[in-house]
This record gives sequence, structure tokens and C-alpha cells, in this order.
Amino acid sequence: MIDSPVTARTKPQMQPLSPIARSTLYATIVLLLLSLVFGGWGLWKVFGGTEPDRPTPAQMKAQQRKIDQLEQRAATLARSDQISRDANGDLQSTLAERDEEIAGLRADVAFYERFVGATAQRRGLAVHELQLQPSSDLSWHFVATLTQNLNRGAVNAGRLQVSVEGTRAGKLQRLAWADLRQQPNAPGVEYSFKYFQQVEGDLVLPVDFQPTRVAVRLVPQSGTPTEQSFSWADSQVGAVPAASSQ
Repeated sequence: MIDSPVTARTKPQMQPLSPIARSTLYATIVLLLLSLVFGGWGLWKVFGGTEPDRPTPAQMKAQQRKIDQLEQRAATLARSDQISRDANGDLQSTLAERDEEIAGLRADVAFYERFVGATAQRRGLAVHELQLQPSSDLSWHFVATLTQNLNRGAVNAGRLQVSVEGTRAGKLQRLAWADLRQQPNAPGVEYSFKYFQQVEGDLVLPVDFQPTRVAVRLVPQSGTPTEQSFSWADSQVGAVPAASSQ
């Protein structure tokens, strides 16, 4: 009997690394260690609570210059805005004054047309308006607007006198022109016009006298005198005058 040969099993043997492979392995290990070291250092810088780098003096000066420039620009813009606001306020005030002047001129034109216009109603000598304004405690300044368009082109001339009705010590009293002027036989204020004229004068009231009505008497050089009375309160400047009565 022939014995069958027995195949012998041999253990694999590791081949030694070449010099190049060993160098590559060593480099990989070194790089891995360096990566771990630098990664740990980075984490320590981020989470380790270290203070940030402080700016240099040059950087601080540059930042301060920038801040100063921004503050200067803000101040300039604020001044410009204030100037614009002041200019706008002045413009609005000027426009309001112009509107007031235009309204006054329109009222004057309407007034002139009422007496001079072709369709104006013919009226004789009259007091169109009376205004009173205090000069002191007892002294008053009056402005009477006289009108006429009945005799167009003709000159109306004469004198104006004022009298005041009121109470004093509980009694009715009428002060004549001489009493108001504190001058015996005081002449009236002269007037002379074709269509209209404003006549001014001053009067003085006695102490404790309470005025209620004021009367204006026109004495023309030729013709019949005319008199109109007005409420004292309504005749004061700023009040809405009531209709006058003859």
C-alpha cells in the first residue's frame, strides 16, 4: 500500500516594508499627530476664554478719526436741517403776510367799486366805519371813514365832531366834542374829499365814565349836517361792527 503524500500547510510570512513605504507610513503618522495637536490648540483658543487681540495705537487713531468724521457729518446735517426748517418757517410767514395783504387789497377794491364803480349805488355823505383804539386808560384814538358818491367829482368839505353817551355814577350822560377834547369851543376835525377819506382824532373820557355809544356828526360847508351813532363795544378795533344808525 502506497501512502498518499500529505500536503504541508505553511504559515504566510509578512513581507518586509520597503524603505519608501516605511517613510510614507511615518509621514502619515506624523501628520496625524500634528493635526491632532493643532486641532486641540485651535479648540483651546476658541473655548479657552483667551482675550482677543487688542488693536494697535494706529488702529485706534484711525477708528477715532472715523468717529470724528461721522460726528462732524451728523452735526452738519443737523445744522442744514435746522436752516431748512427756519427758511421754511420764514417762507410760510411771508406767504401768510402776502395772503393777508391780498385779502386786504381785495377788500379795498370791493370797497372802491361799491362807491366809484359804474353800478355803485348812489349815496350821500356818510360815515362808512368808525374804529376806536385805546391810547391810555382814559384816552382813545378814533378813525372815521367818510364816503359819498352822490355828487361824483364834487369835493365835500367840512368838520367832524364826536360825542359819547354812557353812564357815570349811575346816571346817563352825554359828552360833547368840547368835553372829550377838554377844550371849550374845540373845533371839529376837518375833512375834504371826493369819494372817501379817513379822518383821525383823539378823545379823553372822564374817570368812572362807562361809554355805551359814540356818535359822529358831520357838518359840511354847504348842506345839512348828518349824524350817525355806533355801539362803543362794536367800534373797538378787532370787534365786528354792528350796523350804524342815523
